[in-house]
Amino acid sequence: MTLFRRGLLALPMLALALPGEAQTPLRLPEQWYGVEVEDNVFTVQMPGIPDHRIVSDVSAHGTPFQLHSYSLDAGGFSYVAQSALYPGDVNAANPRAILQAALDSRARSLEGGKWSRVDWRPMQGAAAVASTGSLRGGNALRQLVLLKGRRFVSLAFLGPARSVSGPDAERFFNSLKLET
Repeated sequence: MTLFRRGLLALPMLALALPGEAQTPLRLPEQWYGVEVEDNVFTVQMPGIPDHRIVSDVSAHGTPFQLHSYSLDAGGFSYVAQSALYPGDVNAANPRAILQAALDSRARSLEGGKWSRVDWRPMQGAAAVASTGSLRGGNALRQLVLLKGRRFVSLAFLGPARSVSGPDAERFFNSLKLET
């Protein structure tokens, strides 16, 4: 069920570029910016203006679609917001299966190949799963993945392990507002 294989491959590369646990993160700017993602499908706050890439992908049945990826490295942390509207041949009737595929795909980059915490819950009218996992070098990945209808939304925060529950990560995840 590799529905979004190319767009999500960038996350492990960001994790490798993060500073180790011993380095002190840089001070983040006081001002955060509201980022409107893909025609205002959702908004999220980031401590700067992210890079925007559009990745062409195909469903398991070969139907093309686009994944919008917004990424920013700031203060020793990486922030990633992604969105895709799955084509009609993707069976979205079982959102948990699609979200589980996203979890499994990203778990490959984690120490031991699995998440240390997984929390399934509805959020803003969408099926959602929040997860946290350890990476090599004392870093960690925290993500929130949602599926609302055919709309896939993902937020990811990478940084030293202690930072994934810190104020910058909390501000990033709590700022998510779905518009669809």
